Amino acid sequence: MDSTTAEQKLLDAADALFYDRGINAVSMDAIREVSGVSLKRTYQLFPSKEHLVEAVLRVRDTAIRQDLAAYTSARTTPTEQILAVFDYLYDWFSTPEFRGCAFINSFAELRGSSPGVVDVVRTHKRAVADLIAVLVAEAGRPTTLAGQLLILANGAMVTAAIADSPQPAREARDAAERLLR
Repeated sequence: MDSTTAEQKLLDAADALFYDRGINAVSMDAIREVSGVSLKRTYQLFPSKEHLVEAVLRVRDTAIRQDLAAYTSARTTPTEQILAVFDYLYDWFSTPEFRGCAFINSFAELRGSSPGVVDVVRTHKRAVADLIAVLVAEAGRPTTLAGQLLILANGAMVTAAIADSPQPAREARDAAERLLR
């Protein structure tokens, strides 16, 4: 198996396992077993579990940024684009595999022990905040609205995971509509 294939298998297996069970609950041996990549090759590609977690989060970051940008840009007005963020969340929360935000979960689980993971999480959350800030500016709204909308989005992520329901996305969207008025 070439390095690119092995790396992709490891990233896919680690992403699924970390997201489903949590990072600390997943051993490198479990990732080896699911991926089919030897432990020796795993450590050649990712010298530590922390490196693997960071790589998984970077892949998720790229995918989420692309998906969210495509989702919002498909709407015609800046206000509709802002509200589309919450529609995106509703669709995501409605998937059977939804377990909360991988970035929030990783931060909560590893904050004290992994500065690299914290950096990837903060980079992702800043990028989402920047997207929302652009949408708010395009809508001609006050810049302070961006932070308020980000809090609604992140709060919806946590609440939806705890409640095991997509409904918090609808409630956050309703609150966003009130803020936009």
